[in-house]
Amino acid sequence: MGGFKMKIGVLTSSRADYGIYLPLLTAMKNDSRFELSIIAFGSHTRHEFGETINSIYSDSYNEVIAIDNLLVGDSPEIIAKSYANTVSVFSDFWSKRGATFDWIFCLGDRFEMAAAVNAGIPFQLKFAHFHAGEITLGAIDNIYRHQLTLASELHFVSLPINEQKVWELTGVKNTTTVIGSLSLLNQVNLPLLSVDEFYEKWQIDLSIPTILITVNPETVNFEKNELYAEITVKALRDLANEFQLVINPPNADTKGSIFRKAFIDLQKEIKTIKIIESFGSQSYFSCMKHAALMVGNTSSGIIEAASFQKYVINIGDRQKGRFAPGNVIDIPFDYDQICEKSRIYINQTYLGENPYFNKDAIILTINKLLQCAQ
Repeated sequence: MGGFKMKIGVLTSSRADYGIYLPLLTAMKNDSRFELSIIAFGSHTRHEFGETINSIYSDSYNEVIAIDNLLVGDSPEIIAKSYANTVSVFSDFWSKRGATFDWIFCLGDRFEMAAAVNAGIPFQLKFAHFHAGEITLGAIDNIYRHQLTLASELHFVSLPINEQKVWELTGVKNTTTVIGSLSLLNQVNLPLLSVDEFYEKWQIDLSIPTILITVNPETVNFEKNELYAEITVKALRDLANEFQLVINPPNADTKGSIFRKAFIDLQKEIKTIKIIESFGSQSYFSCMKHAALMVGNTSSGIIEAASFQKYVINIGDRQKGRFAPGNVIDIPFDYDQICEKSRIYINQTYLGENPYFNKDAIILTINKLLQCAQ
């Protein structure tokens, strides 16, 4: 292909989607056929979410563009206004830079991601959507994910069953490529920390039976989050008597501050509880590897934990509809069940496979992009 160089814009709005992209971005950064521009916005630029933009800068890309789009607050009104503000700032950005990209990556289901992509529709930009076709009925993110799918020309899906949803939404069958989840290649490509190395970096001893906790608000029934936070804290207070708890607080979501404040107050009460705002991919996967159990309602429990042979206590309806391997134990927001199931499954080893793992995910993605350039 001679001197061909494909210019890729990569939209990342949180620590979560950046960690999923990372194996692909690392490969493309070292491939002379691609030129990457990382477009970081959402929680990346905010102090209260750990200013994760700094870790992106340290990864040395061709270009990192920081866009501040979020408004302060997490009420439905503020989320809607943040959506509108994101559309506004990205309409300016796309008018200046949109045409310089051959493809623009978007991932997942965040409201900020949907707003940024929707702002690009009038400019007829070419978007490629990762994790298209999945379903999470307990979160309004389900709507945003499908918006991203409709706005995109390419769809990289995690499982064959998700192709059908993309086809139903778009009416087109030749846009999908099944690649699994890129995030699982972090387990293969990243040098994960040992227990001693993890302690040296975070002062957390993972040789002690540890529960890794990530609980996000339910954004469909958001009026129930105060009750759900109370139930969660009550259960964690109980479990803290027997196990070490490491909490990964929620990102910017409707009523997410309810859980964030509840966890901070619990940490003040029980000093042994650890809250880490942003681990980064290497430390997060290292913690998952060495922890005895995962508890919460995050997609990483559904998609990634099986590769570390971990059981997951999946609470509530946020992930309802997403295909889950056999390591995922679904329960409601119920104090007794959270405590009971955690005690049953902690330190048990899951021996099944992870259907989301595909060792060829990167090459499949790159080949599809190059085919589109021919």
